[in-house]
Amino acid sequence: MEQNRTRRIRRLQGALIALTAASGLLLTGCGGASDGSSSDSGQDYGQSGKQDSGGGSGYAPALPDGSGEQQDGDQSGREGSMEGDTEGDFAPSPDYLSTFALDVDTASYGYARRTLADGNRPDPSTVRPEEFVNSFRQDYERPDGNGFSVTVDGARTEREDWSLVRVGLATRTAEQEGERPPVALTFVIDISGSMAEPGRLDLAKDSLGVMTDRLRDDDSVAIVTFSDEAETVLPMTRLDDHRDRVHNAIDELEPTESTNLGAGVRTGYATAVEGLREGATNRVVLVSDALANTGDTDAGSILDRISDARREHGITLFGVGVGSDYGDALMERLADKGDGHTTYVSNESDAREVFCEQLPRNIDLTARDAKAQVAFDPETVAEFRLIGYDNRRVADDDFRNDRVDGGEVGPGHTVTALYAVRTKPSTSGHLATATVRWLDPGTREPHEESGQLESRAMDEALWDAPSRLQITAVAAYFADALRRGDDTWTTLPAAPSLNELADRADKLADTTEDRAVRQLAEAIEQANRYED
Repeated sequence: MEQNRTRRIRRLQGALIALTAASGLLLTGCGGASDGSSSDSGQDYGQSGKQDSGGGSGYAPALPDGSGEQQDGDQSGREGSMEGDTEGDFAPSPDYLSTFALDVDTASYGYARRTLADGNRPDPSTVRPEEFVNSFRQDYERPDGNGFSVTVDGARTEREDWSLVRVGLATRTAEQEGERPPVALTFVIDISGSMAEPGRLDLAKDSLGVMTDRLRDDDSVAIVTFSDEAETVLPMTRLDDHRDRVHNAIDELEPTESTNLGAGVRTGYATAVEGLREGATNRVVLVSDALANTGDTDAGSILDRISDARREHGITLFGVGVGSDYGDALMERLADKGDGHTTYVSNESDAREVFCEQLPRNIDLTARDAKAQVAFDPETVAEFRLIGYDNRRVADDDFRNDRVDGGEVGPGHTVTALYAVRTKPSTSGHLATATVRWLDPGTREPHEESGQLESRAMDEALWDAPSRLQITAVAAYFADALRRGDDTWTTLPAAPSLNELADRADKLADTTEDRAVRQLAEAIEQANRYED
């Protein structure tokens, strides 16, 4: 077994050296694994790719001390081809690395469901496949302690030589309620005129009231409202004997005028800093339809004004979107660059789940600035494409640059990345290595975990694979279907029709008895009815 592993390492090193000779750049080799799909604890994986201006790639040892220069994540060249010809789906590139910041957002999927339920197709620009995929429960093995487990698997599609490869990352389950640190939550609530629509402010008020009763006595809450101006209506208040004060502040919320979201976020962070609690999890929770029309409406400018609060005090942002008319792009950018994530609620059930279950249970952080890097083996892989994460791409050589922003992930979360991969005919051996890197939230010490994928783990046909992998594929294909008509995106290999997807989702809902999968089936059926 060890001899086989050594031979694979040497073959891969030889292939990388050949690529180096072609590009005139330095390469380092990467090794294979001895099993099909696994997680290797604490592996020192020393590969990092570097994009050049010509669209090619050079490779150099990683910078484990994070000493590289900070760069903006490269949005291009992340699809790769290991040989000169392609099947026309993906742009050829010699790059065999794919690097991205982790993302646990689900707002895009929630908003798409709401839009379809209202009788409309979502705008393709609001469809982010990773948020569809990450909206469903996964059964990945959990790590024993802090950090991540890494699961890499996949299955063959109905198109020759094309497979879907799933990279699954999971954190430990959430601790018992009494074991987590106390929380200090600053709610920034939109009370502009548009929030008067049913399913917006009324939904938020009801859910916040229930959540207040479920938080612990040693937790704290502050409330900031904004319309044309922002106001702190409740400073940071310990709940123990003051729940009535919080309830009264919530009950008095009424919609008024314009949407000065920038003022709301700035005042919210100022209130959070003023009420900062050492040893607690400090977070700003923005509840809005994000239809900013007054004051500062640019996400970058808004974030610049609160950068000190975010960086010095580690205050993260949780965005909760509401409303049939919703500023998806603004909310997503605020959360992505504000060290947080977004979700979307369209009804009372969604709101109760977010405010009363998810937020109190998972408000703590397991990892900061988490990034993933997948290295595909050029001996076995001809082409690959990361599905989604378009706004989360990171330059390959910034994987170990810890000054480059990643994603924040809490306990109990899973993160899934799906790749379309074309393998070389009759291939066997090592296919890919996936590595996740993150910083400890308290010490900022970096950690890594890796998993391997062998070709024999890909023998099963997609629609015979385990149900959770099939659900992941259905969600990705659904997002792909909703983006059709926008020439920016290419269709995924072996994409089924919406009618076929609806049938598969329906069967999976029956098999898993999962309410979320049943909702997926209903959403696909609604989209199918709107097809021309």
